[in-house]
Amino acid sequence: MELALLYSGGKDSSLAALLLDQFYDVTLVTATFEITADWKHAESAATALGFPFETVQLDQTVADAAAAQMHNDGFPRNGIQQIHNHALETVAGLEVSAIADGTRRDDRVPTVSRAQAQSLEDRHGVDYIAPLSGFGRHAVDRLVAATFDVEAGPSEEINKADYEGEIRALLREEYGPPAVVDVFPAHEQTYVHGRLD
Repeated sequence: MELALLYSGGKDSSLAALLLDQFYDVTLVTATFEITADWKHAESAATALGFPFETVQLDQTVADAAAAQMHNDGFPRNGIQQIHNHALETVAGLEVSAIADGTRRDDRVPTVSRAQAQSLEDRHGVDYIAPLSGFGRHAVDRLVAATFDVEAGPSEEINKADYEGEIRALLREEYGPPAVVDVFPAHEQTYVHGRLD
């Protein structure tokens, strides 16, 4: 069965890929607005892990709306959720049996409600799977530490292909560099360079 996993090159989506690989033919898919070439970081991580990789094009109007939402809110949560919902809808439109993401039990954003998951499945004829939904952060961290060569650091310094890099670029362009600092609190991100020997 073919499965498309939303992939950023970070630890959560990489761990999700390994868990799902036992049961599905997994393709790692990075959703991009093509504002930046950050998707290339995910492609490198996917290659290092030995998974097929592709990108899907997201609608620029969603990026614009999400950036405006974040700028108005002064925080990223609602805008990131809008983008994740759109990315799931886009990936669900691919010719696959199942879609998945790396959301964890204790994530604040993005999240996928039971109703949203069922709606995706019903409307697109796919299974939605969140293989890390029963794992807390500490459990994920322990599994990742035993499995991957991971780089961690401040979000603005780590190469990755999640939605944040593109939205940072859009905020900078539309509202000026201070908007990025105003919207995104300091936080850590990860990037997977490959598996441990």
